[in-house]
Formats: sequence, structure tokens, C-alpha cells
Amino acid sequence: MRDKIILACDECKERNYHTTKNRRQHPGRVEFRKYCPRCNRHQAHKETK
Repeated sequence: MRDKIILACDECKERNYHTTKNRRQHPGRVEFRKYCPRCNRHQAHKETK
């Protein structure tokens, strides 16, 4: 039921995090504010393919 997804930073496009999500409850792409080590601050991270 839960699918693996990769989260990438909006600013630098670096893929920093791996997580899972329930596709039935969240059919669209998810977005979280997480720490980006390359930008050295918290940025929005969106789901990538």
C-alpha cells in the first residue's frame, strides 16, 4: 500500500530524502519543509519521480 518516494530540494534540485507515502490518501505530489545540507537551511522538498 505504501510506495517509496524521493524528496528533492526546490532550490538546488538535490535529492536528499527517501520516505514512503500512502497513494490512496495522497494521490498528488507531496511537499515537506526539510533541511537541505547543500543550501545549509530549511527548504521546501517536493516528491520526484
